[in-house]
Amino acid sequence: MSDTTHGDTGHGHGHEVEPITYTQSDERGRILLGLDEHRSRRTDTSQRAAKRAERQIAGMFTFAAICFVAAIAAYLLVPKHDIVWVPVLGNVSASNLSLGGLIGLGTLLIGVGAIQWARALMPDEEVIQERHELRGSDEAREDTIEQFRRGAQESGFMSRPIIRRSLLGAMALFPLPIAFLLGDLGTAPDDKLRHTAWGNKPRTRILNQGSGQMVRPEDLAVGGLINAIPVGLTELEEQEGSQNARAKAAIILVRMNPDEIKSTQGPNWDYEGIVAYSKICTHVGCPISLYQQRTHSLLCPCHQSTFDLSDSGRAVFGPAARHMPQLQLDVDSEGYLVAVGDFAEPVGPSFWERG
Repeated sequence: MSDTTHGDTGHGHGHEVEPITYTQSDERGRILLGLDEHRSRRTDTSQRAAKRAERQIAGMFTFAAICFVAAIAAYLLVPKHDIVWVPVLGNVSASNLSLGGLIGLGTLLIGVGAIQWARALMPDEEVIQERHELRGSDEAREDTIEQFRRGAQESGFMSRPIIRRSLLGAMALFPLPIAFLLGDLGTAPDDKLRHTAWGNKPRTRILNQGSGQMVRPEDLAVGGLINAIPVGLTELEEQEGSQNARAKAAIILVRMNPDEIKSTQGPNWDYEGIVAYSKICTHVGCPISLYQQRTHSLLCPCHQSTFDLSDSGRAVFGPAARHMPQLQLDVDSEGYLVAVGDFAEPVGPSFWERG
């Protein structure tokens, strides 16, 4: 039976409103959703229109594959430092623009092609499905599997080879530009983090990063801390055109009573109670300079990793698992503090290739 809503006489306007069917009910009184009469699409009635839609969809998938191949070519051929002007965006990297545009266009074409496939060629008849308990009966589960198989057949995935092959080709090429972009991650970090500016020459003098003056032992009182870098680092940065060397070579100098030092990472690596450690946390690489004199603890502000500088920079709390790398200290003939050599291990966070 059907439930209908009848209009009145137009609230005194002298005409009747046509009855409108909003819902339908089955024999047990359950309300069903009212559906409009199905209207055939042009592709349902014309084989020529269906073939034309098929070619359009396949063209989108094929062009998407071309975009992904072109993205790889752009990654290899477009200079990474070239700048182009684009309306609205202004000056942008030519490499980033070509990569983003081609990968984005290819992804868009796959999506639009899939939508057009569903709208033009897949069955579009709406049906009413009754709701059951969360787990259906065995018969219902078998019926679901059968419906899935029938839907796969009706979608035309197997019967329309030009669409199937072009889609599979586009999807197969889709990850390749992303794989090529991984090349920008550079070489293994072991080669870059194991060596710092402290190892460029032996017995490198230490420069106070704040004052720009070379450090003498008497410049540092017990309990004091100095942020420092190697002498000649500025010239190295100008030569390399980046601050990568500074990020790796930054250290802290801390002075404590010599009898409070429990251990160092090498024999007599301190100088009269002055110790030098990397400034980069061994958890995820945050810079550290929060020092507590009473406990000789160095605290990372990012994730609260704590290191005991009186005991070889050992990690005593938090997520960090490695101690802070240490420099061996001495003084030169003019009384300036020097680093005898480079760190004995890579600075910064751990990584798989670390020996």
